[in-house]
Amino acid sequence: MSRPRIGFLGIGWIGRHRMQAIAETGLAEIAAIADPSPAMLEEATRLAPGARRADGLEELLAQELDGLVIATPSALHAEQSAQALRRGVAVFCQKPLGRTAPEVQAVVDAARAADRLLAVDLSYRFTEGMRRIRELVQSGELGRIHAVDLVFHNAYGPDKPWFYDPAQSGGGCVMDLGVHLVDLALWTLDFPAVGAVSGTLFAGGERLGARPGRVEDYATAQIDLRDGTALRLACSWRLQAGCDAMISAAFYGTEGGAALRNVNGSFYDFTAERYRGTAREVLAAPPDAWGGRAAADWARRLAGGERYDPAVEQITDVARVLDGIYGR
Repeated sequence: MSRPRIGFLGIGWIGRHRMQAIAETGLAEIAAIADPSPAMLEEATRLAPGARRADGLEELLAQELDGLVIATPSALHAEQSAQALRRGVAVFCQKPLGRTAPEVQAVVDAARAADRLLAVDLSYRFTEGMRRIRELVQSGELGRIHAVDLVFHNAYGPDKPWFYDPAQSGGGCVMDLGVHLVDLALWTLDFPAVGAVSGTLFAGGERLGARPGRVEDYATAQIDLRDGTALRLACSWRLQAGCDAMISAAFYGTEGGAALRNVNGSFYDFTAERYRGTAREVLAAPPDAWGGRAAADWARRLAGGERYDPAVEQITDVARVLDGIYGR
């Protein structure tokens, strides 16, 4: 069986990292690349010297691709993904897939209609620690989960201006960081029905109104599941927290708890522990090269002939929660 031909739209740091992860599987051909930056094209060509340089999405889609990896600004994700899917090309897209739930749903609908594989780079699912925690939760060993605490504080902020334009980004730290937290919680709990969702958003220390012209740099949210489970979320950019990042997802049940936490402020190193009263057991610890696993998994599935996967419809559930946090 021939290897699927994959194109890359947007090859900044994240795009190149996902390109390398896919290339290392040996299961796909890096066929074409596109980016407005000549410097980024040069960097990507070092990774894939045989890849054809294309001038944008339309020229990429003319290369008889089987799959497309999208790592462009958020405002472009939904339309670019849908356009590729309508042309019969499978898609792996950076998060968020869309800025709102209707945008996400439109892309999912396009994937279903085209019967093509669609996946989103929700990479924290692929940490060893979260895999172990999910197994514990779904096995029932922790009893009935009644509380989940979710945190992602980033001491820095994005360096691209479009992140700070609500029309382009769809939102601030919730859209950038909170999406991972909401996804981890719902995925671990097997996507239960969501009830009430509320959020409080800040920018520069000031509370934002219902229709802000700015994106939030700090947010808290309460997400109540219909089974009674309570999820609390907090995320931020540029929080003065004494370290580079604070990242955690903690699940508390009637028979114990479990939590994923970053190590010493790292964005990449995580430990996972299982709690029994005052005792704790290590489930996973660094090193764990998880960053490219979502992309590699999509490439393996594509190479194996997989087509539309209904599980991607869960991404719309995540987007609806984000819409609830934003009050839209």
